[in-house]
Amino acid sequence: MKNKIVNKMQQFSKAMIGPVLFLPIVGLGIAFSSIFTNTAFFSDTSTVYMIGKFVSSILWAIMNNLSLIFCVGIAYGMARKKKAEAAIIAVMSFLMFLNANTTWLNLTQRLAEGANNSELFGSGQTFVLGYQVTDMGVFLGIILGCLVAYIHNKFIDTNFKGAFAIYGNSKLVLIVLIPIIGGFALGITYLWPFVQAGITFLTQLMASAGAFGVFLYGFLNRFLIPTGLHHLIWSPFVFSGMGGQELINGELFVGAKPIFLAQIADPSITTLTDSARFLVYGMVKMFGILGVALAFYKTAYPQNKAKVKTTIFPNALTSFLVGITEPLEFMFIFTAPLLWLVYSVIDGFFQMLSYMLNVHVSATNGIIDFLVFNIPAGVERTNWPIFVLLGLLEIAVMYFVFKFMIEKMNLKTPGRELAIDAVDSTTSVVEAEASSIDTTNDLGQTIVDALGGAENIVTVENCFSRLRVDLKDDTIINEEALITTGSQGIVRKPNHVQVVYGMKINEIRDLVDQTLNIEE
Repeated sequence: MKNKIVNKMQQFSKAMIGPVLFLPIVGLGIAFSSIFTNTAFFSDTSTVYMIGKFVSSILWAIMNNLSLIFCVGIAYGMARKKKAEAAIIAVMSFLMFLNANTTWLNLTQRLAEGANNSELFGSGQTFVLGYQVTDMGVFLGIILGCLVAYIHNKFIDTNFKGAFAIYGNSKLVLIVLIPIIGGFALGITYLWPFVQAGITFLTQLMASAGAFGVFLYGFLNRFLIPTGLHHLIWSPFVFSGMGGQELINGELFVGAKPIFLAQIADPSITTLTDSARFLVYGMVKMFGILGVALAFYKTAYPQNKAKVKTTIFPNALTSFLVGITEPLEFMFIFTAPLLWLVYSVIDGFFQMLSYMLNVHVSATNGIIDFLVFNIPAGVERTNWPIFVLLGLLEIAVMYFVFKFMIEKMNLKTPGRELAIDAVDSTTSVVEAEASSIDTTNDLGQTIVDALGGAENIVTVENCFSRLRVDLKDDTIINEEALITTGSQGIVRKPNHVQVVYGMKINEIRDLVDQTLNIEE
């Protein structure tokens, strides 16, 4: 039972990644636009200002409709087959809900008075795609996406004969969903106020927890990475009402990231809100991980230092630039789990310090994102130099703590295994082969074979750095073969495996899809 629940949570977490993968690009675009729409630099009648406003309006269309995007993304991600049809049904279900909910609110005379979201603020209702509906925020899309995926997986293989044949498969899925969506739209009118009260209580609890709440948030966000469940920690605070909501220039913004982006785009706002405390989990990606890498190099056996350097430092640089930490983290998660615990504690501690020192930055990825988001916003509003100083201190703390523990406890970290020469030699050869593959798919075939063959693979997905595969039988996985394909870590669960490839993940996913003849 426990494994089943964990597997379902991992499937949901995996599906959440789909839409999230695109949002950093959107955020960067909005941050760039805020530079050109800052009247301290450009006149509001200048061409540059107009271009900035135009580009910003394009991208805010995405941020302002995250609910729809999550609905489609989750339905697509959780559908076991015919994913495109699941996505189309998700859009139709979302639209059906909006019309059904606003109609019921009108019929029962529950529509709040207000011509826009500014006037509806605090009423429990909002406008979504022109419909005035119960304000569920991004949770509407998440719930509907899960609901559509469940019904889709249950009825997509149902066929009828004769004249009723056209009503089978995806058409039956839609037919089944029509009354369900109608009932959901009606019921949510009465149920959601209680759920919203719970969300408000949780938000207030996190606020009242103060520094400890930030520490716990940061610790769990890092500690749960091996399970893949860390996405369920940060995403509700970053994109939903759990991270706060603010009325800015007559528009309602929900979630820590949208609030931050809206505030830095308005030069009249001199103080950013505390919701930014949920956006500093990238400190360890830019700074702490460098201390870890240096400690690994320093404690490696002399004969292994050269090879360790070529493996560790490129991964550390990748993390520093773009925030992908897993290739380096998976070098010690399972070989030195105590280090992983300490690593997570230190990360949470420094996030707590940033909150206590009144830092209001957006630092969720690497240094590139950090510079784009925070430098234009200014020192006065973000206090970003303090964040950098804390990051430099974190490098030192990580280095000395890791070095002490590795040497004192003789931990088998990179460079301290007797067989490292053979392993590194094999890995480097494989990586060279992988990088040279253009038209052939030998690497993809090797990965598929190592996973038990095509007949053993149920679904294939990926996130920022991992290949996530559902399997019929996880006991026949060949981990040694996966390592020779350039894998930097393997996480096994019942009927599921996650293989860490880092920055090469998109190339690896394409090769696996080609081998399996997957076109969607």
